[in-house]
Amino acid sequence: MMQQFEEGFWQRNRSSKVDDVMETARNIIADVQKDGDKAIKAYTEKFDKIKLDRLQVSREEIEEAYEKVDPELVEELENAAYNIERFHKMQLPQDLWLSEVEPGITLGVKSTPLERVGCYIPGGRASYPSTALMCVIPARVAGVDEVVCCTPAPINPATLVALDIAGVDEIYSIGGIQAIAGMALGTESIEPVQKIVGPGNVFVTAAKTLLRGKIEIDFPAGPSEAGVLADDSCDPAYVASDLVAQAEHDPMSAFILITDSEDVAKAVDKEIEKQVKDAPRKEIIMAAMKNSGYIVADDMEIAIEMMNDVAPEHLCIQTKDVMDTLSKVKNAGSIFVGRYTPIAAGDYASGTNHVLPTASGAKLYSGLNVAHFRKTSTVQMLSKDGLDILSPTIRKISKSEGLYAHCNSVDIRLPKKKKSKDE
Repeated sequence: MMQQFEEGFWQRNRSSKVDDVMETARNIIADVQKDGDKAIKAYTEKFDKIKLDRLQVSREEIEEAYEKVDPELVEELENAAYNIERFHKMQLPQDLWLSEVEPGITLGVKSTPLERVGCYIPGGRASYPSTALMCVIPARVAGVDEVVCCTPAPINPATLVALDIAGVDEIYSIGGIQAIAGMALGTESIEPVQKIVGPGNVFVTAAKTLLRGKIEIDFPAGPSEAGVLADDSCDPAYVASDLVAQAEHDPMSAFILITDSEDVAKAVDKEIEKQVKDAPRKEIIMAAMKNSGYIVADDMEIAIEMMNDVAPEHLCIQTKDVMDTLSKVKNAGSIFVGRYTPIAAGDYASGTNHVLPTASGAKLYSGLNVAHFRKTSTVQMLSKDGLDILSPTIRKISKSEGLYAHCNSVDIRLPKKKKSKDE
């Protein structure tokens, strides 16, 4: 069932299709910039077949959503929110730290939350109340003043409830390129934001890419991926379950198993076939299987090197010495260690974030965290004696660069002593 990959196939196959939709994204962004709400409504009607009277979701609609959601689901969303908040609070930096590195020379860092951020929550084939929690809660923990969210209409009641639990300030029932443009540029109904976070399809990613500069973004986040490192100590059924779970997200999802055992690959393949047979989302899984496969490496050291080159969004480790394997992993969005740690734990319940870089983006980016919602300023505070210590360095280098006013800014504070007649 699984295909055997040649080395490098994954990287070629996961290349982004964003460039293919850039022209479409440019045109829609230009229309939103020109016509604001009118353009957003027109594109929502064109793409989503929904006619919007207004963009923002009312408080009454949120209250009605609670009536439509199973109370037990509400309770578990609250439990998940608690765990997400707890973990992200552990990431909070000090608002200000200062350290006297030499007498009279004090250096430090001031950390400040962003004032207004936007979160994009996908819709489409499935609803994602979990993603609502994952995007909004870290922003709240970081201290962001205003958190707004866009998600395509019609909004699943569970997503509305999750956004409310997370503490979002504004919700807009719009999706796609027009949603990103609205948050970035502002319209009659939407005040512009400083940064946009959250996953989405190639259209959303294209819009985020084009608008970077007007706003900051988190990172490219496309269809879900999973990688597994496994040796003959693994449980093939457990490995297969994680691979199939990621494949059910989207036809463009993908997984890769890298092992040092042909027997393990065959056993996992049999388990996948068994688990897919009666899966409710079998059609989607089978489509994703075309993007998925395995590699048998000569040994586990080489397998780890190969996986570091893959840099998967999610990485499961089922090896004899999981901590040794973990120590050698360099590139992965989120790591799941040991046979009793399914990816679903991070997707929903443990508290770690599931908004992660895809398509080998883990080589460059970190998954969504509190730091995405804060910015830092370096701080320096010198006494006269401290400036005196640094003055030879400042004077010499500034003069060598021909920046004499820089040198003067030191000289004016520390006038050179005049030589006496006796000298």
